[in-house]
Amino acid sequence: MHRDGPRPLSFYLLAGFFGLFVLFLYGPTLTILALSFQGPQGGLTFPMNGVSTYWFSRLWAGLGVVDIWAAFRRSFALGLVVMGLTVTVAFFAGLAFRKGFLGQTLLFYVAVASLIVPSIVVSLGIGLEFRLVDEAIKALAAWTGWGWLQDHGTVMGLFTSALGAHLTWTLPFGLLIMFAVFNRFNPAYEEAARDLGASGAQALRHVVVPIILPSLVGVALFGFTLSWDELARTSQAIGGRNTLPLELQGLTTTVTTPEIYALGTVTTGVSLVVIGLAFGTFLVLQRRRARRVLLPG
Repeated sequence: MHRDGPRPLSFYLLAGFFGLFVLFLYGPTLTILALSFQGPQGGLTFPMNGVSTYWFSRLWAGLGVVDIWAAFRRSFALGLVVMGLTVTVAFFAGLAFRKGFLGQTLLFYVAVASLIVPSIVVSLGIGLEFRLVDEAIKALAAWTGWGWLQDHGTVMGLFTSALGAHLTWTLPFGLLIMFAVFNRFNPAYEEAARDLGASGAQALRHVVVPIILPSLVGVALFGFTLSWDELARTSQAIGGRNTLPLELQGLTTTVTTPEIYALGTVTTGVSLVVIGLAFGTFLVLQRRRARRVLLPG
C-alpha cells in the first residue's frame, strides 16, 4: 500500500525496540554459534582466534570421562517417546473433552496444574515418589526373602521417572492445543460422513484426523522440543544416567574450551531440524489438502 509523507517517529522507535528484542532473543545463540567455529587457540570470549571446525572434531572424539554421545542418544530416544505419548494422549483427551463427561472441569485444572508448580518441585516430588517405591520393594524383599528382589537397585530411570517428569511438562501444552483445535472444529464434517454411511471410527480416521493433522504435527513438535531441552524436571528424577541437558550443565563447570559451544550448536541444530521437519510436514499436508479440494467430484 502506498504511503503519503514520511513515517512518524513512533514507527522508528517501535522498530528499534523490536530490533533490540530480536537481538536479545537470538543474540546468545548466535554468539555461541560464532564462538564454536574458532581455531585451535580459541577461547570462550571474543575476539575470535581463527575460523575452523576444530572444536567440532574434538566434540566428535568425546569429552573425556563424559560419554556425551550416549547422553545425546538417551535424550533423543526419550524425546521420541515423549512426543508419541503426548500426541496420543492429547488427541484422545481432546476427543473426550469435546464430547463432555462428568468431572471434566476438575480434570482439566488438575492436568494443567503442573504448569503452575515450579519445575524443581515437580522433579523433587517425582523423585521422592519413586524412592518410596524402591523402599517398598526392598522391604518386600526382606520380608519374603525372594532372591530376585534382593538385588533391586531403583525403579527410577529414563523411561520411568524421567518419562513421567517430562510428560508433566509436555502434556498440558498438548492438551491446550487440542482443546483449541476441537473448539473450532466444525461437527458438520462428521455429520456429513455419517450421512454417507461412515461409522464413528471411519469418520474419525478419514475426516477428523486428516483435518487436524497439521495441529497434531504441532503437538509432536512441542512434545519433542520441550523434552529435548528439559533440565529442571529431570534433575531429581533421572536415576543414574543423565540426559544431554544435565550433562551439558555439568560440563559448564568443568570444560573451559569452545567444545562446550560446539555442543550447544549441535543441540540447537537438532531442535532447528525438528522444527524444520515439522513445518515441512505442515506445508506438505496443506498442499495435499488443497489438491484434494481442487479435484473434481
